[in-house]
Amino acid sequence: MDGAMTVVIAPGTPLALDLLGPLDAPLLANALAMAAPCGPTLRRHTATHHTLQLTCRPGERPAGRPGLAGRLADLLTDPAAADGHPGWWSGVLAALPQQPPPGRAEHPAGAAAGLPASARQREVLLDAMTAPPGAQLHLGQLHLRWYGPLDRTRFDAAWQAVCDREAVLRAAFAPGPGRGGSGPVVTVAERAEIGVRHDPYEPGGAGGAAGGVSAGAAAWAAVLRSEREQPFDLGRPGPLRVRRVDGESGAHGPDARIVLTYHQALLDAPSAQLLLRSFLRAYAADGRPAGGERRPALPDHLRWLAARDPAAAREFWDRAAPPTGARTLPAVPGTGPLPAPVPAAASSEGDGGYGRAVERLNPTEAVRLRGWAAARGVAESTALHAAWALQLHRAASPGAGAAEPLTVAFGVGVSGRGIALEGADRLPGPLANPLPLSVDVDPAAPLARLLTDLRDRALGLAAYEWISAGQIGEWTGREDIRREDMRREGTGRLETGRLETGREETGPQPPRIESLITFDRVPARPAAGGPGDPLDGELAEADVRVGPPEPVEAYTGLPFALTARHDRAGGLVLTADSDRARLADAEAARILAQTALLLRELPEADLHRATVADALTLLDGLPLPRAVAGPYGSAPRLVTLRPAAYPGAGTVLLVPPPDAPPDCYAPVARAHRGLQALVTLDAPADAAAALAALRPVLAAGEPLLLGCFSGGGAVAYEVAERIGAHGWRAPLVSIGGTADGGPASARDLSRALWAATRQDS
Repeated sequence: MDGAMTVVIAPGTPLALDLLGPLDAPLLANALAMAAPCGPTLRRHTATHHTLQLTCRPGERPAGRPGLAGRLADLLTDPAAADGHPGWWSGVLAALPQQPPPGRAEHPAGAAAGLPASARQREVLLDAMTAPPGAQLHLGQLHLRWYGPLDRTRFDAAWQAVCDREAVLRAAFAPGPGRGGSGPVVTVAERAEIGVRHDPYEPGGAGGAAGGVSAGAAAWAAVLRSEREQPFDLGRPGPLRVRRVDGESGAHGPDARIVLTYHQALLDAPSAQLLLRSFLRAYAADGRPAGGERRPALPDHLRWLAARDPAAAREFWDRAAPPTGARTLPAVPGTGPLPAPVPAAASSEGDGGYGRAVERLNPTEAVRLRGWAAARGVAESTALHAAWALQLHRAASPGAGAAEPLTVAFGVGVSGRGIALEGADRLPGPLANPLPLSVDVDPAAPLARLLTDLRDRALGLAAYEWISAGQIGEWTGREDIRREDMRREGTGRLETGRLETGREETGPQPPRIESLITFDRVPARPAAGGPGDPLDGELAEADVRVGPPEPVEAYTGLPFALTARHDRAGGLVLTADSDRARLADAEAARILAQTALLLRELPEADLHRATVADALTLLDGLPLPRAVAGPYGSAPRLVTLRPAAYPGAGTVLLVPPPDAPPDCYAPVARAHRGLQALVTLDAPADAAAALAALRPVLAAGEPLLLGCFSGGGAVAYEVAERIGAHGWRAPLVSIGGTADGGPASARDLSRALWAATRQDS
């Protein structure tokens, strides 16, 4: 294998495969045939150095050829694929004009001028990057009914006026500066066009009355679902898109329905409400801009965050972070196989891997709950937190230990707008933030004490609502543990040239937050008969009326997320989104129903005498929800073959080919003398699992290079592609040798790694 072909892939447009070694004509012919739809161009630098460029754009890759560049590299580096005939390509190779060797600058991912993304933005991007195939994470929606004439030109002009005024609508992510990139930065374009789609009326469709109310509702649900299934290109300006569906002319329903879909890396739910009102005002003003550019804007918020000293926040979270052993999900571990995935088309609620359930307290029940909470000096959101804490305690101690005090922990959504930045309450951006909250639940303690404890803890964390959950995890041990798993050395991992893949832990770990509770305080539009909304009068002059905006929560990737908000009638609506890999729909609905039961029944409790144990009796006789245990222990993990020579030297991830032995890269660690840390996965994995294991490296912004033996190129390139699509600099991918365990293969891969390192420096 000495002198065999190796390949270095530089992701980007155009894609570039650096071919190092003697070029085999039959293999090249096969590769070019595979790449034909992408317009391949071969450039010769020397007799043993060529560059194959592919001009596919991200949306134009051939169907059925995911990871095309990686598959080409696998083909070119695998001797077993040399079963063709040279044909006329053998003469073409010698006739190619010689050109200078390319450098990394020739295919730059480009360090863009911009502001570093916030810690919360990086976490949202990492969630989206590492998510398994299925429903898109962190895509929220807002939709409404439109009554009256709708002028398409005026409609488009109004949205463009909003885009011109709002920096966040012209924002995108790009790789930051530094070797390997330091993580994403936020750039703002001078000009961008907002994506607006107009759909005409179709009988029986989402905008019509034909087929009845239920048929129209199902069709509209399908429209919302189809919008959520479309990913955003976060490297291009535009975190918001708009779709309008015309209604049936002359029918009693709305004349149109409109949905806004947005990405939470740049916008949150209050932002969508602000932008919708800005659009409606602009439409009422005949599409004319409503003032100049908004300030403060997203860049002002990022600068404000960058200027914060986190010392006080770190000291607070060292005390307030959930302790080891806290209960995090209100369900007992179940037995049996995972629940079968539900196809999106087969369920009217939820998308494929996620389910959705809804409960509602009527206005009388909501008023009673609010009054009961106020009698103890707490908000109704605190009553919701108490109901959740009670369920967490019950699930943790369903038997004889039910009287034992326990610590429970869950995430709470904060607006992020209570910060000391003037105008933050009017700032569209990704300010909303989930933070961990823990509390001791003692059945013998007064129920009133549980309420005040929850209130005080929520008030405490509100002072630091600009800190992200990822920062807290890093400060209190979660991220440190994940990095320590990578950096293990001196533990026998490579003593005899074999990779040991034990899954031992490094000690007690802080809990993973598995549920999120958000009380959405976006004010509803004024009720009929009450004080009018000035916007209604402005729209009336254009003969337009709109219904109240209806939000659709984004999927968070957590097993359970609950959002509470008041509707226009004064009721309290509880919406739960659940991960079907952890909770079957029936179990998630049971959790939500028991939450609603507690909120209805707790106001009957006498806060002067009732104990936590008394409140827990409200759930007596009800079945305990069951959940599938988390897959954390079985997911592929990074293991260190060799540590870095010094901090910041970077990391090389060696991606295992399918069916490769676990120690296939042990010879590479001996053969390759680079300065970077060499890590691999303890088992072959798909791109999503590899990215999940790689997350701490990406979170730290360390220089990254990917490598693999032939056969791992498709997965390795997909990993690089997804990294580049989410704001990080796409790493180079080096392919060489085969997983035969021989020294020649190790040398070939080492040679490819050196070539990539030189190209990247």
